[in-house]
Amino acid sequence: MNKSQLIEALAKEENLPLKKAEEVVNTVFGEMEKALIRGERIEIRGLGSFKVKYYEGYKGRNPKTGEIIDVAPKKLPFFKVGKELKERVDLY
Repeated sequence: MNKSQLIEALAKEENLPLKKAEEVVNTVFGEMEKALIRGERIEIRGLGSFKVKYYEGYKGRNPKTGEIIDVAPKKLPFFKVGKELKERVDLY
């Protein structure tokens, strides 16, 4: 399922106009993005949690040339699936 399919499903399920469903989905995703940028953790019961993980820089190797390069430290979003979702998916 992609974002536009999610919007269509929400509009159908809640009997909303597509424009309103799109606003709702964009608002939810936008607020989640802002929270992660602030370094906050997001927990959605029954689904899972999102957090930002920090990765230290390291020495890497360019696979084409074999040259050693410095890989900069970075922060990346990380999703951990919740127990309930894990169990529901395993049923099917």
